[in-house]
Amino acid sequence: MAANDPQAPSIPGSSAESPAGWDPVWEKVFSSQAWGKYPGEDLIRFVARNFYKAPDRKAVRILEVGSGPGANLWFVAREGFSAYGIEGSATAVAQSIKRLDDEVGGWSGKIVQGDFNRLPFADAEFDAVIDIEAIYCNAFENSRRIIAGIRRVLKPRGLFYSRTFAQGCMGDGTGEPVGHHAWKVAEGPLLGKGYSRFSDADDIERLYGEGFTIEELELNSRTVGGHRSGHHVIEWSVTARKV
Repeated sequence: MAANDPQAPSIPGSSAESPAGWDPVWEKVFSSQAWGKYPGEDLIRFVARNFYKAPDRKAVRILEVGSGPGANLWFVAREGFSAYGIEGSATAVAQSIKRLDDEVGGWSGKIVQGDFNRLPFADAEFDAVIDIEAIYCNAFENSRRIIAGIRRVLKPRGLFYSRTFAQGCMGDGTGEPVGHHAWKVAEGPLLGKGYSRFSDADDIERLYGEGFTIEELELNSRTVGGHRSGHHVIEWSVTARKV
């Protein structure tokens, strides 16, 4: 049952009126699959470019939605910033807290189990919010509501960094269609991971352009299985500023 189905099992922060933003399939994934321990270069570049010169790094509060086992928050905390996360999987939350406790003594912040459809944080609380391929698991209109919630918790002029799968990515157009540009895919890295939405340029503008200024937009592609395979993982990277 997809998380976007109003009849999906409830988790903290979800309700029948607000379809869940987290699919229980991810609990199985995090419980059974080893996950990356380090952030991508793009995220490191985003944090470094915008916050390395802060006079008091601990005063910089960075939230990750769909924080998984904590690779990105580990980096945020290790660099001295206050690291906050919200994640639906109890397994992933426990993994991330343990890693930060073990490897980043005295880290500042909080990681909570919940649904990022309803962020349990105050208005204008964060300097930045990051999404590394978590929002894409949600239907288009639900994603718009999630991003509106992210805007609410950002400080004035706060930054939102999001990486999301693009149309043409391996798996797009395969399997069962389940919504606008969305599939339960039959192949590729998203196989068995529930609802997968693939954005085109118009989707990006509609999702990230409302209440934000898009400051940087990249479309990145890598080939899987050799250059003759025809299989590509294609991702948008979006940096947007709250207006």
